[in-house]
Amino acid sequence: MDDKLRNIIQFFLKKFFPSASDEVTEHLLQFMKFGLIGVSNTVVSYLLNVAVLMALAPMKVSWDFIAGNIVAFVLSVLWSFYWNSRFVFTVKDGKKRSVWRTLFRTYIAYGFTGIILNNVLSWLWIQIFGISKYLAPVPNLIISVPINFLMNKLWAFQDVDQK
Repeated sequence: MDDKLRNIIQFFLKKFFPSASDEVTEHLLQFMKFGLIGVSNTVVSYLLNVAVLMALAPMKVSWDFIAGNIVAFVLSVLWSFYWNSRFVFTVKDGKKRSVWRTLFRTYIAYGFTGIILNNVLSWLWIQIFGISKYLAPVPNLIISVPINFLMNKLWAFQDVDQK
């Protein structure tokens, strides 16, 4: 699948950006795979949140949505970590990676972009610019997804030389 997607990317790059290097193709391929895993992560997060809400419904607790958000965040980031480490940010030959350090950094990256950055941006769009709270998540994604990708690529999934 990587080869087919790589060929499609190369076709469009050569058509519109003839001087684009193979390295650009690889970065775009990596970003697209990251995005696909992000879409699956969103679905998993939503389903987990709903599952917790349904499980807690008979108890009629007022904090069910908080529990749903916490469970969805913790498990969906774990989901993203697993798939990103297998298909997006793979360990290069001669390198190694600490699974626990990478997982911890992944939670920090997703916590920053998914919780802190999105809330700050939402406040900005809604309170300062008057954008609808239903539309505010759209520009948030345009900003937070590339930042999350870079944080994961350059920091969380950073390889070290094997000794």
